[in-house]
Amino acid sequence: MRKLVTSLTLALSLGVALPSWAQTTNEIPFEDALQDTENWREVAPENLLRFRVMDGRGQEKGIILIELAEFTAPGHTERFTELARSGDLDGTVFHRVIDGFMAQGGDIESINPEKAENWPNIEGEFVFRRHPLKKDGSEPSMQKFGQDSSATDGYIMGFPVQTQSEYLASLTKDQAVESWIPHCKGVVSTARTNDPNSASTQFFLMRDTTHDLDRRYTAWGRVVAGQDVVDSIKTGEPVKIPDMLISADLVADLPEDEQPRVLVQKTDGPAFAPVLEANAGANVCTLPAVPTIVSE
Repeated sequence: MRKLVTSLTLALSLGVALPSWAQTTNEIPFEDALQDTENWREVAPENLLRFRVMDGRGQEKGIILIELAEFTAPGHTERFTELARSGDLDGTVFHRVIDGFMAQGGDIESINPEKAENWPNIEGEFVFRRHPLKKDGSEPSMQKFGQDSSATDGYIMGFPVQTQSEYLASLTKDQAVESWIPHCKGVVSTARTNDPNSASTQFFLMRDTTHDLDRRYTAWGRVVAGQDVVDSIKTGEPVKIPDMLISADLVADLPEDEQPRVLVQKTDGPAFAPVLEANAGANVCTLPAVPTIVSE
């Protein structure tokens, strides 16, 4: 059984300076983490996409696993689930890839205009309303850097999140604040035209942080494994002999023996608490990704 652990290091919780994003291998056995339900959760296969990437010469480059963020963009997660199940993304290329920015793909229209007609534009979901005063478990909670109600950065289910100050919730009619997934490295978002409601099938994978996209483009997932593959996608505008998305699959639809299993460290668990405490006031995008363990 192959194991891959993507983790924040202990140095982070101790306040030691680290690069803005890091992947390190650890020796936590998948089976041990699976039993530690206080600190780890398993991603449901219905919320996990598998992208297989090949270069322009037919050599497979690797697999990218993406967890869907239904809590912030239900329309977009439904769209890309349907796209994966349809097979229409298979064979599309990464046609616009900028180093230090993002890798864009999913242009079905360029290879099959008839299929593209099956995917009308959908409305933007740039922000979501979060109810911090609710304590009934009806929505996932946010873990912030620091306990002050004015803290604006943290995580929801391992996804990076930024938010309005929570003290504003008591001043709004719905007792909610505006929150969003920022475009950190590893975030997956949706391409569009100047029309804010023109997203269809094109997506982009962040290769670095770009806050100018926040609240203007719909972020709907994050890479939980395979960021090295994202970073290796051939660059260009347009790309000559581009890398290709061989297949996009919903993991739940794969044969059981082909389904990767992914554990994500709980950001509300005791093992992660030192990271939150040590980084009060931090921008969530400057920290390494939340730990994941992948077993195939």
